[in-house]
Amino acid sequence: MNKSKPLLSSSLGKKLVMSLTGLFLCTFLIVHLIGNLQLFYNDQGKAFNDYAHFMTHFTPIKVVSYLLYASIVIHAIYALILTIHNKRARPVGYAVYHGSANSAWNSRNMGILGTVLLVFIVTHMSNFWWKYHNDGVPYVEYRTDLATQETKVTELIGEEYTDYVKYVDNDIEVLKAKDLYKQVQFAFSNWILVAFYVVAMGALSFHLIHGFKSAFQTLGWDHKKYAPLIRFIGIWLFGVAIPIGFAAMPLYFFFAN
Repeated sequence: MNKSKPLLSSSLGKKLVMSLTGLFLCTFLIVHLIGNLQLFYNDQGKAFNDYAHFMTHFTPIKVVSYLLYASIVIHAIYALILTIHNKRARPVGYAVYHGSANSAWNSRNMGILGTVLLVFIVTHMSNFWWKYHNDGVPYVEYRTDLATQETKVTELIGEEYTDYVKYVDNDIEVLKAKDLYKQVQFAFSNWILVAFYVVAMGALSFHLIHGFKSAFQTLGWDHKKYAPLIRFIGIWLFGVAIPIGFAAMPLYFFFAN
């Protein structure tokens, strides 16, 4: 146990922890985006609300979610520790410093980008995760005729909803669930929140373009044979596709409303 302490307390050890937690968070972003694409289904939120219940009640996913929360906290804390350590290591700045000549803008401002993302995470969790887990969202019932695939949607009052149910009765599929979809519609009718989400996704893009590549470099997986692929994935998947996918959701609901 003592042998591992010097590594974890060293600058390299902290960077390794940040790399591993960062790559885990990257994996989560892919899964989260795929799941949230159900917001675009033209089914008045049925698929998304069913998905939301599954993601919050399936035990293996609940365990992974705790790892996710821990990874966010650890990643943020170690980033702060490394920033402070680097500042102390060079209390006096360079006499002549041309940052743009030595490194990219996002690599020099990962702290600012990370702070924006931390504020975004708190905002996002309070609007959706907290309200979903503390009965801060409405309730809904879907009755789908399996023969015609027509769905009747009814908003339920508190007394009419006891728990999530899904069953089939006389070729009618009945689903009663918390209506997180309705909360998404409501939240993204606020242009200030929508604008903040778009800005945050811009910060996410710059953060991931540098962070994804740096994680592989820290882990020693930056062989010239694989570097172009890592760079391609970092830019086009994590720097472009994922931020655009997430930014499209608030924009879609704002303009649809």
